Amino acid sequence: MPTGTPGLAVTVCTDPAGFGALREEWNRLHRSTAAATPFQSHAWLHSWWLSYGGAGRLRVVLVRQDGRLVAAAPLMRRPRPLPTLTPLGTGISDFSDVLVEEGRGGPVRPALDALRTGLWKLARGAVIDFREVRPGSAVEALHDDWPGPRRRCADSACLELPALPMDDLVQRLPRPRAQRARAKMRKLDAAGIERRVVPAAEVGPSVRRLLELHQLQWQQRKVTTEHVKPRFAEHLTRSVALMAETGDAVVTEFTLDGSVVAADLTFVSPRLAGGYLYGAHPDLRDRKIDVATMLLRSCAQHLQDTSRTDVLSLLRGTEPYKLHWRPEQRVNQRFLLARHSSAPQLAALLADIRARSLARQARRAWKERGGDPA
Repeated sequence: MPTGTPGLAVTVCTDPAGFGALREEWNRLHRSTAAATPFQSHAWLHSWWLSYGGAGRLRVVLVRQDGRLVAAAPLMRRPRPLPTLTPLGTGISDFSDVLVEEGRGGPVRPALDALRTGLWKLARGAVIDFREVRPGSAVEALHDDWPGPRRRCADSACLELPALPMDDLVQRLPRPRAQRARAKMRKLDAAGIERRVVPAAEVGPSVRRLLELHQLQWQQRKVTTEHVKPRFAEHLTRSVALMAETGDAVVTEFTLDGSVVAADLTFVSPRLAGGYLYGAHPDLRDRKIDVATMLLRSCAQHLQDTSRTDVLSLLRGTEPYKLHWRPEQRVNQRFLLARHSSAPQLAALLADIRARSLARQARRAWKERGGDPA
């Protein structure tokens, strides 16, 4: 599929084995893309496909320049309820994006244009639906020059802190709140909880312990359903074991009296790092240990040790315990790209998005008026 630029060629990989074989060159491209997050790593995306993919639905757009991979868009075709193309990782990834090799001013324009050409051809009869796109991502540039119908909507809110030492994060708080935070940290130290970064070779068993603790901490409480499914456990164990080898993931365990009482999974990239999932034994809650403070201090310590990132992300969600730290809110975007022939599907998808948004607003208003939150 020629693009009109000498040396550039676009292909679409539909073979899962072929996608798996891309690991080495995909990792090179991922490392060269400063805006990419660990959710665009080959280990995360390929493992997600093995657990969540559907036969015959893989669509990975690849751009090569003289044989070298310079751009990629990992997608899956979904035939129902409307024909769409969605990023691999949708549903359990906090950020989605495409990969485009970068120069001094951002994505290399010929590679970006070639990727857009490939997506345009692939979009025949379907809408491309990029969910959870972080501001500043390459998808924004694709959207800006898309030749057909396009729409941009707000998606999930994310919270971010500067990548500072814990003492500096505490100093950003109002004095009474800072005093409470210091008291919580003194209690952590007095309890004798020890922190250990798990070596890459031991990450697989550690992730399984984390998931066991996660289920234990949420027993008899409302939990994210996907997090307790076997397919999620298989994906997380498989992907994080590989991501730990490349430094895209760090697992930390916390022990008390020789037993692991908590574990945390943090994803790390050049521009941001954030805790993706943790598990904590209910005994910590009974001991009045502030687990959120413990995890935040651990993540801040790791970033200071490695000096790899600029932002400590609290990822999706605006839970009260996150707002306590006075983070900055950034809203992910949803980009819808279509061809003129797919305009009816785009209109139907937008109508569904608006209906769901109105339903969420109505539920929030009902709860604020005293409705049953269940």
